[in-house]
Amino acid sequence: MRAADHRRSTEAEVRDILEAAVKPEGRAKLGSLLVGIGRDFRLTDDELAGFERDRTPGKPMSFE
Repeated sequence: MRAADHRRSTEAEVRDILEAAVKPEGRAKLGSLLVGIGRDFRLTDDELAGFERDRTPGKPMSFE
């Protein structure tokens, strides 16, 4: 009935329901949280330039 009310297929309605459940509005996004932390500490681009990303591949887990 909900799909008919919204004039779309049942599959489209299910996708919409699942997306709303997984990605609720007003959720905190990681990028926004990190920017907020940087602003709180008043970090400048020059200060952040000294931090290079470690591109070393991770070591696989061992279950032995």
